[in-house]
Amino acid sequence: MASEKNLFEETGRVLDLCSLDEKLEATEQLYKRWQQGMLLQDSITLPKAIGQAGHPEKPQLVPPRKLKRRRLGTPMGHASMLHAIAHIEFNAINLALDAVYRFREMPTEYYDDWLRIADEERYHFQLVQGRLKQLGYDYGDFPAHNGLWETAQQTADDVLLRMGLVPRILEARGLDVNPGIMEKLREIGDEESQPILEVILRDEVGHVKAGTVWFRYLCEQRGLDSEETFESLVREKMSYAIRGPFYEPGRVEAGFSDREMAFLQQLEQENRA
Repeated sequence: MASEKNLFEETGRVLDLCSLDEKLEATEQLYKRWQQGMLLQDSITLPKAIGQAGHPEKPQLVPPRKLKRRRLGTPMGHASMLHAIAHIEFNAINLALDAVYRFREMPTEYYDDWLRIADEERYHFQLVQGRLKQLGYDYGDFPAHNGLWETAQQTADDVLLRMGLVPRILEARGLDVNPGIMEKLREIGDEESQPILEVILRDEVGHVKAGTVWFRYLCEQRGLDSEETFESLVREKMSYAIRGPFYEPGRVEAGFSDREMAFLQQLEQENRA
């Protein structure tokens, strides 16, 4: 078909977009075109070395230590928390797109998962952005940090590393903190944000589960024990990121084993010591 284009080239094009509105629209259309069979999975070029994914001029990206801590009970603090969530969701769009663009020897079902996840992250971002606008703010009104994308850069050479650490550590952290954020927003009377965070929590369990599925698939392909490999990767690369409390129902639904949960609990205690 003349209308067929290459999946990886098209995903790379969307990944590079800096205009917020263009990226959101293109992400949605990319997934629709994949579902309609309009994108070919053959790789005709090599992926570019990972750089900075396309993002709008704002928010200003600063080191985490330079982000101001604001009281949630103030209008600006309230908006700042929602802005932080929006920024995570925007980064998650780029992370999912890069998982498609960069790793080209995976089964078709892998691309089904990560294109769907990119589109769900797009939807999450738009939900939070809409809530910010109701409060008189917009995405870009507060500075943010680039930590999520920096981890993507650190895991760009190995899909096993990416699946083991980005969904199963960084995105799983979102499962842990979401219920507490909902409670804090409830305490300040923000009932309108509750259903948005409930949608995000439900979908993020599925995103972390996709990471689990493909991490274990890759371990099996390489003859590795997945639990031992997860523990060694976390200790070598991400031990600093392990903080509790853990949202065990979500993590268990997302595929964390009893041994993995016990390991995370142990590592958190070591980090506290």
